[in-house]
Amino acid sequence: MIYYLQRVYKSFRGDILAVPGRVIALVFGVLLLCFPLFTTQPYILRIAIFTTIFALYAASWDLLSGFTGQLSLGHGALFGMAAYAAGLLNIVFGLPPWLTIPLGAVIGMVAGLLIAIPALRLRGVYLALVTLAFPTILYGIVYFFNFTGGELGVSGVAVLADSRVAVYYITVIVVAISIMILWKLTDTKSSLVRTGVIFHAIREDEITARASGINTTSYKLLAFSISGFFAGIAGGLYVHFMTVAGPSTLELLFSMYPVIWTIFGGMVTIYGPVTGVFILYPLTEFLRILTGAQTLILAAIVIIVLLFMPEGITVWVRDRMEETCPRCKLVNIATRRYCRACGAQLHLER
Repeated sequence: MIYYLQRVYKSFRGDILAVPGRVIALVFGVLLLCFPLFTTQPYILRIAIFTTIFALYAASWDLLSGFTGQLSLGHGALFGMAAYAAGLLNIVFGLPPWLTIPLGAVIGMVAGLLIAIPALRLRGVYLALVTLAFPTILYGIVYFFNFTGGELGVSGVAVLADSRVAVYYITVIVVAISIMILWKLTDTKSSLVRTGVIFHAIREDEITARASGINTTSYKLLAFSISGFFAGIAGGLYVHFMTVAGPSTLELLFSMYPVIWTIFGGMVTIYGPVTGVFILYPLTEFLRILTGAQTLILAAIVIIVLLFMPEGITVWVRDRMEETCPRCKLVNIATRRYCRACGAQLHLER
């Protein structure tokens, strides 16, 4: 028993504690789990829950537009469609949240496929314009049919739990598992799942990837589906926390939020969008007291950060804390002179 514990500790020390980024992620996860111990104020927990939900929403956009290069400006359609589906399934059929959320995620996945099919032959700005049309179309449909509640939306949706603290923990656990799955699906070093390498290849040069024997159409459909599924989970959590599914989730501005959060935090990382949301969304809420200057201050912060950190705040911090070994490609802390595995010199003189 002691032998296995020693092996686990050695692996933990080598794989987690030796890499600054993973240490920060570990500390961040512990703080999230302990957060209700510091405060149980409803307003603060409300902000924390929304921040966690939107972190998954932004990460799902990063998988599609960051890793695969399929620029989508209508991601709110996937989120909103899943939210409406989860809300209606709960109200009309009386299904509990633990069923409506995954079913709403499946609806989001189907919506992702529906958006992908007419967009497969398009790239760049043309693809973005096509995806931008879908939230507008759904917005009109919501207003047209009576069962969607029109302008007022669908109200009376069941809550996830009676206690806001319980809702917080349910949200954090579901989102943490979802983020880990997204990270694994996009990890280029994974020996179990190879989608990360293929998504990167499609983003860098789709023609070369196709010439290499990769069925790029299938993998782009897969990217839209996965992105829609996890955006749908976020939408289901959102509607069961708000207890209302309204047309605000289908507005064009709502589709722009994950773009801003991801670019601010760092694209093609999964943890970048999470960081961007956890910085910008609480800041947005706390700046509401400055009614006239709120948007101006946020815009100034985003512009200043991107001027000095064009690849995003997490990439800028990571590049200053970590150094990749030129020989074995293992990540080391930047203060080391030699690789902790192969002993190669890390900081080569130029």
